[in-house]
Amino acid sequence: MKNLSDLAINGGKAIRVNKFPPRALIGLEEKQAVDRLFDEVIAAGSSIVYNGNAEKEYEKAFVDFMGAGFADGVNSGTNSVFCALGALQLEPFSEIIVPPITDPGGIMPVVMLGCIPIVADSDRRSYNLCAETIEAVITERTRAIVVAHIAGEPADIEPIIKLARKHNLYVVEDCAQAHGAEYKGRKVGSFGDIAAFSTMFGKHHCTGGQGGVVFTQNEKLHWQGRRFADRGKPFGLDGVDSNVTAGLNCNLNDLSATIGTVQLRKLPKILEKRRIIGEQIKKGLPNSDAVSIGWQVPDSKCAYWFLRFKIVQNKLSVSKDEFCKALMAEGIEGIMPSYRHIPCEGKWFKDRSVFGKSGFPWSCSEYKGNKNPVFKIDNALKAVEEHFNLLINEGCGQQEIEDIIAAINKVERAFLK
Repeated sequence: MKNLSDLAINGGKAIRVNKFPPRALIGLEEKQAVDRLFDEVIAAGSSIVYNGNAEKEYEKAFVDFMGAGFADGVNSGTNSVFCALGALQLEPFSEIIVPPITDPGGIMPVVMLGCIPIVADSDRRSYNLCAETIEAVITERTRAIVVAHIAGEPADIEPIIKLARKHNLYVVEDCAQAHGAEYKGRKVGSFGDIAAFSTMFGKHHCTGGQGGVVFTQNEKLHWQGRRFADRGKPFGLDGVDSNVTAGLNCNLNDLSATIGTVQLRKLPKILEKRRIIGEQIKKGLPNSDAVSIGWQVPDSKCAYWFLRFKIVQNKLSVSKDEFCKALMAEGIEGIMPSYRHIPCEGKWFKDRSVFGKSGFPWSCSEYKGNKNPVFKIDNALKAVEEHFNLLINEGCGQQEIEDIIAAINKVERAFLK
């Protein structure tokens, strides 16, 4: 009979008593770079601006990181999606296929542009979309697909691109959680027509508290996105001296960009350390009957924004929530028992709370689709039920890796049927 009293949650000795190391994302290098910027501004008697030299330097560094293309710094990850979609210049009431599991900020820009979000199901093995589930919801009104690479795990993007080309659809990659993730040797964000990155403080690299980048290899889309991100200013248009389209002020600024440039120099090492953590934990659970790192697309390299664990419920004598509580009691920080980030379940989505009480854009007579659709997201719901997540950071070392593995193995052994 298993000795459940060994578990820390039942009074036993915990695997770990020390706190996990802090991430320490921001350091002296960023401070020194910002100090230099302030010194320059003060000496010149000027101000910190946007679209200045520091922002141009950051955008060039981002393009260098991606390999080639065009980048435009913006002021948030949500606005990077907004501006990426804005660059497409879609007609109102266009249907845009969106992920079932993502931050609301990855979907809200669709309706803010007067378009209709159509939720596709996830791959049955992960949180990400796949070509099969996307194809099931394509209609004659579909104009674009938003593909999010959740948790830093690349979606199976090649079949999605093939499907999009077949139907003449744009693909927008949401890489908010996947800086530097790779699919068949190429970085995510380089497959679709245009990509959106978040650079808020919790992502792989940051530009301070908030920020984002719109990236594309299509020069036309780049200029259209830049104009949209800055109130329609005629960037890239010779002989035009007035605003050419409506847009908002979504600009980044030189202060944020200065931080971002230093961060980009650190990013390869950040990715290397996160991959070491993720891959060692994956290898540390080879004989696990009930818990393992979730399935990942073959020939891909995860950026490990967090670790996704699959749990086989019928092999355990406790619920997933109870299993996670036992892990936490062993001193393992950053456990997320559920990742139910399903925007179509949100009150705003259900109540169509976008433009007053009008229900626009769904309610408009010009929209000929289903005004009250019911989205079939069985795979996504099952994925949420079958997985829990673990937040990691590049400050963790070998001891933390070993403790995480030991805690999972210990709790699993105690609760195996």
